[in-house]
Amino acid sequence: MRTRAALLCAAAAMLAGSVTALPARADTTAPAAKLAWKKCGTDDYPALQCASVKVPLNHADPSGRKITLALSRVPHTARTFQGPLLVNPGGPGGSGLTLAGFVASALPRSVASQYDIIGFDPRGVGRSRPALDCSPGYANPVRPDSVPATPELEKAALARVRSFAAACGRKYADLLPYMDTVSAARDLDTVRQALGARKVNYFGYSYGTYLGAVYAKLYPDRVRRLVLDSIVDPRGVWYQDNLGQDYAFNDRHRSLMAWIAKYDSTYRLGKDPEKVESEWYAMRAALAKKPAGGKVGASELEDTFIPGGYYNGYWPYLAEAFAAYVHHGDAGPLEEAYENFGAVDAAGDNGYSVYTAVQCRDASWPRSWERWRTDTWEVYEKAPLMAWNNAWYNAPCAFWPTKSRQPVDVTNTKLPPALLFQATDDAATPYEGGVTTHHLLARSGLVVEEGGGNHGITLSDNACLDRYLAAYLTDGTVPHGTGEADAVCQKSPDPEPLEAKAAATSSRGSTLHALLGYRR
Repeated sequence: MRTRAALLCAAAAMLAGSVTALPARADTTAPAAKLAWKKCGTDDYPALQCASVKVPLNHADPSGRKITLALSRVPHTARTFQGPLLVNPGGPGGSGLTLAGFVASALPRSVASQYDIIGFDPRGVGRSRPALDCSPGYANPVRPDSVPATPELEKAALARVRSFAAACGRKYADLLPYMDTVSAARDLDTVRQALGARKVNYFGYSYGTYLGAVYAKLYPDRVRRLVLDSIVDPRGVWYQDNLGQDYAFNDRHRSLMAWIAKYDSTYRLGKDPEKVESEWYAMRAALAKKPAGGKVGASELEDTFIPGGYYNGYWPYLAEAFAAYVHHGDAGPLEEAYENFGAVDAAGDNGYSVYTAVQCRDASWPRSWERWRTDTWEVYEKAPLMAWNNAWYNAPCAFWPTKSRQPVDVTNTKLPPALLFQATDDAATPYEGGVTTHHLLARSGLVVEEGGGNHGITLSDNACLDRYLAAYLTDGTVPHGTGEADAVCQKSPDPEPLEAKAAATSSRGSTLHALLGYRR
């Protein structure tokens, strides 16, 4: 995510025919030591406990160098114990320590009390050690305009991303060959052993759905229940997924423009969504020439509004900042929105470093910049909002200092029935990813939020979706229908303007989306 919360992103490389099946292999991981849990509760989540576990840097050499993963736990309290439930917010690069507390508080008490809910910082992330930070301050404002309208702009942007890739190679040459989803999945099995569990339950959002599917491919007999919410399309890991995301975010941005037009009496930016969109691009052009407050230029404006594609609870704040700038030249609300939704702090630097390290290693990316340039300009002609912003976000992978492995074929007939959740208008992980994964995981059930555009939809105030989640975690119930989806829930209502005194962001929805972040 591109905020104080973390750094998650879209991205990257192989078409369906390029995935590889993982070879069968014996479990060579050395037994993990017993975990020493200590209290680490917060005001919001007082029951949290923390521990750490050592895992092999290279799982093919279990007696070699070790690295440390940070863990959190909310222990079960019910007599009925259904084992550990590992939770992951996505990324790669997202910290899951606080997510354990959130999930424990957001699930019905009768369900949460039956599980040890386990959060974790994957290798390289947050409190795990070592933690990556390739280039502190890499995203600091003001960056050049993301759209390389001149050769000079393109040259400067290329130099910037080359420098980032080189910095990662210099600082972490020993780690980068082992920063990938398969290694992270093998880490989870070391965690399972440390927990003393024969099987684990897993609940992942966003990129966490791919991590969960890869773990299930490696260890299908060690998975008890599997919940995937807002699902990565495994056929496009990662370059093609990235291009598809550009189109989806452009559509979602236009939904925001239509919402603003609907409330023209509040924002006075026009009743025609196309007029509102034109005003937005005029604002972008003005900020490219004179950044607001010396910090919000064209690229930072994109960073600020892209989160609105993840969660519509941010729309009223974005709309107010937009209107204040257009009508009064008041940049204050825009600067505040950037600080809240777009700015990157040290945690964000770490998250982005892990994001690039994992995704650049996970799958092959085009090494010819001409391919990137051609593809991105083609997308930009139809979907300008995010095309170049997203391209530069991922561009270090064109120059990455380690070789790439092949994506994992997550097709699975050995897994117990999994439960999948997908919104039809999700921009970060478009709908097709949920449908594809549903077909690849035998006996899985797909619950669809019809008309929903948020990313991360369970435990975010849609009671219909949450009923299916609670039922599955209680007794394994999976819906099975006759159509593409096994069950359909209607989307939650869109927010209202802040002056309407409606809950523009619910406490639970906004809390979850801060944890999930704004890049997958």
